Amino acid sequence: MVAEWTAFGAPAVATWFGWHTLFAEKTFAVRMLDFLLAFGIGVIFQYFTIKPMRDLSVGQGVVAALKADAASITAWQVGMYGLMALVQFGWFRGAYGGLATVASPEFWFAMQLAMLAGFATSYPVNWRLIRAGLKEKM
Repeated sequence: MVAEWTAFGAPAVATWFGWHTLFAEKTFAVRMLDFLLAFGIGVIFQYFTIKPMRDLSVGQGVVAALKADAASITAWQVGMYGLMALVQFGWFRGAYGGLATVASPEFWFAMQLAMLAGFATSYPVNWRLIRAGLKEKM
């Protein structure tokens, strides 16, 4: 949400992440920002959970947090971005002549579906990480 509204309110942010240079569509540049924020925030939360529970040093805690969340967050984002792309480019563009903007209820409806897809793609990864002892049960 932070990345989406930031890029909506200040389109220059999307330019910093490749809009008009790497990507013709603003959506792809914002996804870069989305991924970086999700990855960073996820690793920070994992760090502050894992480090005290396992009594690790700072370096060990960072490594453990990266091991616990790198694959999980990536799997989530693949599912979420994949479904958002299908909905935005396959459904909205064809049916409505354009992509839904962040300020529209259609965008957030699609995002709810996309979050379910993210859950579906990250669940098996999280299950394996827990079984391998890299991630803690909740």
